[in-house]
Amino acid sequence: MLALCAGVAVSGTETAGPQSIQLKGDAGGPRFDGIGVVDGGGATSVLLKDYPEPQRSQILDFMYKPKFGASISALLVEIPGDGNSTQGSMPSHMHTRDDLNYTRGYTWWVMREAKRRNPALSLDGTAWSAPGWIGDNGQRFPHGPGGEREFFTPDGADYYVSWLQGLRKVYGLEFDAIGSRNEKGVSYDFVKALRAKLDAGGFSKVRIHSFDNWPDDSKYDFVKDMATDAALRDSIDIISAHVNVLDKSRVPPDVRAAAGKMGKPLWNTEGHVYIAGYDGAIGVVRAFNENYIHNGITKIVNWYGIAGLYTTEPYPGDKESAIRANWPWSGHYRLNPHVWAYAHYGQFTEVGWTYLNGGSGELAGGGSFVTLKSPGKDYSVIIETREAKGPQQIRLEVGGGLSTQDVAVWQTTAQEQFVRLADIAPRQGVLTLTLEPNAIYSLTTTRGQQKGAFPDVPAQQAFPFPYRETFEQYARPEEWGHLPRYFADIGGAFELASCPGKPGKCLRQAVPVPSHSWAPDWNPYTIIGDDQWSDYEVSADIYLNPGEVAGVMGRINHVGTGYGFIPKGYVLQLNSAGELELTVVRGKVDKKALVGDAEQQALIKAENDANEGGEKVLATARVPGITPKRWHNLKLRFKGDQMTGFIDGKQVVTAKDGLYARGMAGVIAGADTKKVSMPYYDNVTINQVNGPVPKDSKPKPGQGPIYRKVTGAAAS
Repeated sequence: MLALCAGVAVSGTETAGPQSIQLKGDAGGPRFDGIGVVDGGGATSVLLKDYPEPQRSQILDFMYKPKFGASISALLVEIPGDGNSTQGSMPSHMHTRDDLNYTRGYTWWVMREAKRRNPALSLDGTAWSAPGWIGDNGQRFPHGPGGEREFFTPDGADYYVSWLQGLRKVYGLEFDAIGSRNEKGVSYDFVKALRAKLDAGGFSKVRIHSFDNWPDDSKYDFVKDMATDAALRDSIDIISAHVNVLDKSRVPPDVRAAAGKMGKPLWNTEGHVYIAGYDGAIGVVRAFNENYIHNGITKIVNWYGIAGLYTTEPYPGDKESAIRANWPWSGHYRLNPHVWAYAHYGQFTEVGWTYLNGGSGELAGGGSFVTLKSPGKDYSVIIETREAKGPQQIRLEVGGGLSTQDVAVWQTTAQEQFVRLADIAPRQGVLTLTLEPNAIYSLTTTRGQQKGAFPDVPAQQAFPFPYRETFEQYARPEEWGHLPRYFADIGGAFELASCPGKPGKCLRQAVPVPSHSWAPDWNPYTIIGDDQWSDYEVSADIYLNPGEVAGVMGRINHVGTGYGFIPKGYVLQLNSAGELELTVVRGKVDKKALVGDAEQQALIKAENDANEGGEKVLATARVPGITPKRWHNLKLRFKGDQMTGFIDGKQVVTAKDGLYARGMAGVIAGADTKKVSMPYYDNVTINQVNGPVPKDSKPKPGQGPIYRKVTGAAAS
């Protein structure tokens, strides 16, 4: 319990007198730039868009609606770039230099829905992956990075400006800030060019944060050069990096001093709290508090918010996200305790408040506290006692023009989350209270907070089986973001398109060249279904242009640990010359090679996979009569350890392999270092072995397009 009184110490089991904390409203302090989440950096919302109503709106309310759920104040999005960026890929608005389409994907929709709920929400973004055409014209900065295909070029700056133009012209959205690129090094010339192009393009109010890297030994090296390079100093508005404070990552004192001297705020543009349950929730508050107390960081966004992706994908949301939305076909979703951790900040503060000098620090008995003040007299104190061994008292001495109104007290514990306790009335500006160990508190003079809830969340159900997608329901692909329901692109961009050689709609892999992938690249593929499927058939009609390769996939049980996306499962591929190949793909060649950041390396260590990696061909055949620009049906059947490949209903190859017994389905396109296949797919079917053709998939009531109400949203 929490004991409260005004001006009198509380007796109890605590062993020491109260810790005195002075809150002076006239003490000043740095601007609070918000707390929130990242959406993207891995196609985190690919299944969220497919939820039926009202569940889709409920999920969004829990994250973005003020004083309801998490109520975050800052959102950082990935600028979609056609390449894998942890869990999957998202389609760019510019697949090629001459291509521009602002209706692709769902990131626009997420931002629009978030801002509709909270117009004061801060919007920020940067690229992880990016289209491969950027930098292919040979234009380089005089002292920029080398490389045949490099993002840090004039093209890259123009690409960002074109994205912001789409936000403004089509969706009425404005970024508050933008990064140079996520975790991909440093380029002084690029950030200077970006500043100039933003100013020239009408985006002078968009601030630049740089350089958003994570290794502690190097991520702030650029700061020392800002002191002597005026153009660099004027281009970078915010000094930013990825800071994992729970791992005791710290901003060096000289960097903090330099930032203060230059008047540059410090931001954490990707924090991580990979802990499930309540311990993760209190860890979120601890991380938010520590970011400011020990690092002077005034904006923190955690990766990531809503887990709208398949559980086969890395980081599926049990430890990382606030809300799990992994099951759109059933409408089921779950709130992680993290939601109410965010709420302890989000419902009690706003961007533009002030971190009150002298009002933040460590608690003597374990834990931390942060005080934030509104532009008026209101204030909120956010407290966590994660490391406390027992109850402890604090004495708050309130003055300097702060509100003298009663203080509302909200508490979260492992047993009960986001509960309002009795208000307390300060006497002569003093209140004393006893804090439980391992608890979260928000004390505030503001009002209107609530623990939002919706009744009757549907039960979780398995993915519908059998399943058939003809793509004919998407008469206007732009209303759906050009993406069919339930397909999750892991690499490349699989988009709705008009069929070649016949009427109707199809699916097409639309990326023509390898992207500037954030992660080690592989072939484009998209997955669908249930990771518990075992004996089934997956088939698709496939249309190949000359020199192209395409196929179907089955028993896909792994799509990488977050840095690299080579799958585990089986692939039946056909090329335009009629060569058919059945392959087992077993992840990367060296499964124990440690790649990616510290978390991804830890996952690789934990898997401890000693099996052989790479691809192994199980069967091949040359099929007569296969020519480009014709439709052919490709089918892969699984029954126990027996696999059979069919073309146009005729058995062509067979093989036995017992390595993988179950997994999802998908389709794949071939690629090499210079070119990516752009085949078409139709009538994708996942069926029982030798079963009748299932009926076409139809949306459930409430499952509708995401862009229907947008006006003027068209390719331009």
